[in-house]
Amino acid sequence: MYALYIEVYIARFYVLSCLSGSLDGLHQINIFFFLFQAGSDGESIGNCPFSQRLFMILWLKGVVFNVTTVDLKRKPADLQNLAPGTHPPFITFNGEVKTDVNKIEEFLEDVLCPPKYSKLSARHPESNTAGMDIFAKFSAFIKNSKPDANEGLERGLLKTLQKLDEYLCSPLPDEIDHNSMEEVKASTRSFLDGEDMTLADCNLLPKLHIVKVVAKKYRGFEIPKDMTGIWRYLNNAYKREEFTNTCASDKEIEIAYADVAKRLVK
Repeated sequence: MYALYIEVYIARFYVLSCLSGSLDGLHQINIFFFLFQAGSDGESIGNCPFSQRLFMILWLKGVVFNVTTVDLKRKPADLQNLAPGTHPPFITFNGEVKTDVNKIEEFLEDVLCPPKYSKLSARHPESNTAGMDIFAKFSAFIKNSKPDANEGLERGLLKTLQKLDEYLCSPLPDEIDHNSMEEVKASTRSFLDGEDMTLADCNLLPKLHIVKVVAKKYRGFEIPKDMTGIWRYLNNAYKREEFTNTCASDKEIEIAYADVAKRLVK
């Protein structure tokens, strides 16, 4: 099993010697150590929506980081004691290990804060819960092996997708000009909370993309074209390097689900 090992350098402060004008010593270094899932080839990005969620946050905040591929079965000496027994993704900071993705997200938003780093939290609370049931419905649908249950599970997935589509098509308060006589009937925004990606998008987009790829491959299911809000949302994400450069390839996603997706057996 391989992982992507990421070092994030937050700040370096050196003490300058007044006499020599040289760097007298290292005063402080704050470093995050991330471990993300790697692909089947041991080098590319692996299929893990939770890893991608955190990867996107780092990218959106403009953090400078180094990425190294690590074989978890043959860790380098300096990584031997780095959170033994813990599976990616996780983060260590000043000796403390964090494994809960939500807690890691909160930590990053708190530490990587303005003025140096942008704030990524959504302005509208509804954006944080939009599409929250989709991945669970998808998992039940794709893992089912009973033909008589397939139709009902597909309807359940469609219902949650429809709810997300309605949210994406409904204008947000700041899209409505209350001084205008024209009524805004449909939203044209790029992402959940507006024109900019937020933490809500980092959470939902990786999962939604997996749904699109895997459901088509193993169930012949496609997100309906009339769900224009979802397709606008996905297509806007595919134009952003924060998403495309942190996303596993479609082939990698299909490989990851090869043993998860169950065949319908009569």
